[in-house]
Amino acid sequence: MDIYLPIAEVSVNAPLLILLGAAVGFISGLFGIGGGFLMAPILIFMGIPPTVAVASQASHVVASSTSGVISYTAKKGVDYRMGGIMALGGAIGALGGVELFRLMRLLGQADLVVALSYLIFLGAIGGLMLKESLEAIIRRRKGLPAPRPQNRRPLWLYGLPWRMKFPRSGLYISAIPPLGLGVFAGVLSAIMGVGGGFILVPAMLYVLRMKANVVVGTSLFQIIITTAITTVLQSGRNQTVDIVLSSLLLFGGVVGAQYGARMSGKFRAEELRAVLGLLVLLVGIQMGLELFVRPAEMFVLAPGVD
Repeated sequence: MDIYLPIAEVSVNAPLLILLGAAVGFISGLFGIGGGFLMAPILIFMGIPPTVAVASQASHVVASSTSGVISYTAKKGVDYRMGGIMALGGAIGALGGVELFRLMRLLGQADLVVALSYLIFLGAIGGLMLKESLEAIIRRRKGLPAPRPQNRRPLWLYGLPWRMKFPRSGLYISAIPPLGLGVFAGVLSAIMGVGGGFILVPAMLYVLRMKANVVVGTSLFQIIITTAITTVLQSGRNQTVDIVLSSLLLFGGVVGAQYGARMSGKFRAEELRAVLGLLVLLVGIQMGLELFVRPAEMFVLAPGVD
């Protein structure tokens, strides 16, 4: 059953969108991420304009992340103070990112910026995640011990002003680094339609040195606030949110995220990271192909062009 999307100005199969929302919601619940990095490219591949895809799927990210936060709160796996500081930065970044997105649309470069952002960030992060997780799997199968974790935190974290206690994360550091990470996530949310979890989680683990058991839940809490603010700003400033598209994705995502969360405990952590890294890398590569290969084919095959 096809349905017309008024803002995207295309017709799509409604049950297919619901199934897509459920599938990405399942992945979101399985890996503890917002899922926006996967949803937006799929929508673009389906023929929905990149600007509309990025803005409209944000509600799906919010729903999936909310489901995850509820689960992690029950396990005391959310540092709300840390998440609040990051969300404040996210609001600032989202405001600037939406204005940047608007400027790119006026210049006619928004689609290019979206594609390049996915290619650069997903390619780099996916490659690093896949490499690290495959090394862990190989070590486990060979019976080799895991490398000793480096618990020493960077000295610059303690030299900055505005130090705060984050008991749940086991930290007493400046609020500036988490605020900065939130700003960065807010800009990504506006431009790429993602919560930024695929970048925030490694940064929280390896830069801030937060306790591992609160990282994912805290990241999802920040994603909820930042992405919700981005959705409102995009709707008001850029008029690129298609409410019909958002509603269909949201319906499927709520259901899928619950099943994904139930399945997450049945896999080893390094195996989940390997699959997630591969997904991130493949999406980045596909966006690169869409960006460079298709325009070249159109130029070569265009009739009447010498």
